[in-house]
Amino acid sequence: MILDRYLVKQFFPVFFIAVSMFMLLLSLIDLFANLTRYLNDEVIPSDILRVSIYYLPKSFSYALPISLLFAAAYTLGDLYSRNELTSIFASGIPFWRFIMSLLVIGLAASLFSFYFDDIVVIPTLKMKNDLSRTLLHEQRPENRSDIVIKAKNGKLTYAVDYFDNTGQVLNGVSIIEQDDNGNLVSLVRAPRAVWTVDHWDLVNPVIYEWDHELLRYRTLGSTDVYREEPETFRRNMVNVEELRVRDAGLLVKDLKTAGLPFVNALADYHHRFSYATVPFVVIILSISMGGRFRKNILLMSLLSSLVTAVIFYVMEMISMMMADLGYVAAPVGAWFPVGIFIVIGLFLLRTAKT
Repeated sequence: MILDRYLVKQFFPVFFIAVSMFMLLLSLIDLFANLTRYLNDEVIPSDILRVSIYYLPKSFSYALPISLLFAAAYTLGDLYSRNELTSIFASGIPFWRFIMSLLVIGLAASLFSFYFDDIVVIPTLKMKNDLSRTLLHEQRPENRSDIVIKAKNGKLTYAVDYFDNTGQVLNGVSIIEQDDNGNLVSLVRAPRAVWTVDHWDLVNPVIYEWDHELLRYRTLGSTDVYREEPETFRRNMVNVEELRVRDAGLLVKDLKTAGLPFVNALADYHHRFSYATVPFVVIILSISMGGRFRKNILLMSLLSSLVTAVIFYVMEMISMMMADLGYVAAPVGAWFPVGIFIVIGLFLLRTAKT
């Protein structure tokens, strides 16, 4: 449709300018937050530039919703101020039909946001964090001590003193086996276990077993029954924000199985999905606000976009904090701001000028 193409043609130049502006702003905020420390540690400019480049995908992810909000509100406001929408409505074209192309853009942006964050943002953010820690001498160790992992529906429990991620070695291994009733079947202890192709090769293992209410022990021969992959132990020492959606879901499962705190990771996992819907939500908001400004459209559109973004992110921060502390369920904490803004957007849309 000609009007659809016209609306899209008016929308995208404003959007590209807005997303570039907000990306630059977010990148500068991140840069100046650590600039003093970079200078104190005598970090060379090329390394600082690399950190900023790695942060660009994340800044784009943050800038996408607010840029869509600003661009749609400004585009519709500009059309209202030039009385072009009056001519369109006078021709009998409903408002919902005219803005359908913007809704499609918002839906496509939400789908794009989910996969872009999962495929591009997560790896580059991890690279940025790792490089930043190295430059600031805050390198996070790749190994971890005192790990507890449950497997086989809780029948096996691994207690590991120290996990060497580089060599894929478990040190100070205790493996407890229980039956379906939770009774102790055996306890295997080994000073070390090495990952070999598809199983853990225990070094000098000893097994303790119950025999007619007596505890007996013997040397355990070579076995390949312990097949929990090293990734299972590694996931427990990483930040869920640096994991892709599939790995984040597995991390939540591992923490649940091991009986470890998992609410924080579960809230972040649900937040991955709720945040992806934000572009579509802000398009609804912007459509309802677009015709309310007939003067100072640029300033009022920018101001309304910033105010709306601040309110949303503050509400999201509070709800996620309540979810992390266990005051509300993790899905509620992740989806509550989105639900509130959908209701507000639909209410404003009903009162929008048509």
